[in-house]
Amino acid sequence: MVVNVAAFIASLGGATPAPDLNAPLAGLWWAAKGDWDQAHRIVQDDNGRDAAWVHAYLHRVEGDLGNAGYWYRQAGQPTANGSLQAEWERIAATLLGSKT
Repeated sequence: MVVNVAAFIASLGGATPAPDLNAPLAGLWWAAKGDWDQAHRIVQDDNGRDAAWVHAYLHRVEGDLGNAGYWYRQAGQPTANGSLQAEWERIAATLLGSKT
């Protein structure tokens, strides 16, 4: 069971995400593993704001900043302009309730 950021990061050593992860966290997990397509499939089917935030991040990774901007607006989040790693960490911390 993933209960904090450290456990979430540690879970990246596995072959699949923990089964108790919600769609936004599962998408973020697959993004960290380098499987953009799997991450995108997961979040595009979820209508929540957290999934929209991960969706925005994925399009930023892809380099499609126009599409990313749309998803940031859907998520109610400002457009990120820092490093992708910093954004990934901020999303993970927020979605996990900032537990370290």
